[in-house]
Amino acid sequence: MMKKIFITATNTNIGKTYASINLLEHLGKKGVKIGAVKPIETGVYNIPQDAQKLLEICKKFNKNFKNLSPYDITAYTFSLPSAPFSADTNNIITLDKIIKKIEEISKLCDFLLIEGAGGLYVPILNNYFMIDLIKDLKAKALLVTPSHLGCINETLLSINALEKENIEFDWCVNLYKDKESFGVTTKPFYDIYFRKWKSLQEYIDNFNI
Repeated sequence: MMKKIFITATNTNIGKTYASINLLEHLGKKGVKIGAVKPIETGVYNIPQDAQKLLEICKKFNKNFKNLSPYDITAYTFSLPSAPFSADTNNIITLDKIIKKIEEISKLCDFLLIEGAGGLYVPILNNYFMIDLIKDLKAKALLVTPSHLGCINETLLSINALEKENIEFDWCVNLYKDKESFGVTTKPFYDIYFRKWKSLQEYIDNFNI
């Protein structure tokens, strides 16, 4: 049975694509028939860069992706680097096309990674957000959170949003920005409040399907 996970984050430039390619690489090396889809990518001028990175990993481990292009694993691409709703200046986005693309790619693999755009409440339509897509797909989410100063607030807000919608999820910290000060600015609270939490690398190293 095909399994899927939706990679989301607290905001943009947190590490969704980094997490995605490392998770795909980890599973591919274990012999898992991996696949990936980037439903919507904005800020695209010549080629969807995130989709290209995902596809390169898939091609290494799954022959079904050998002849695909980055555009084959996206439903929509837009040049404006913004939320999909704003980038879609011609109002062409439909949920049917997004769902159809995800279903199409899911037939090529045993494990499907779906990479979102921005954070949970990035609008896809005027009344439909990234978190709504996760819920409608009935996908488990991986929330990637940052390590910079102020990340506690972002992390708690995102976790509360997922819990409110009854979405199954894991979360991990991408120890990147302000990594040196994380141990004194954020880690003490996480250790007490969550008791158990993982860095992104720990999460990937222990991930199994």
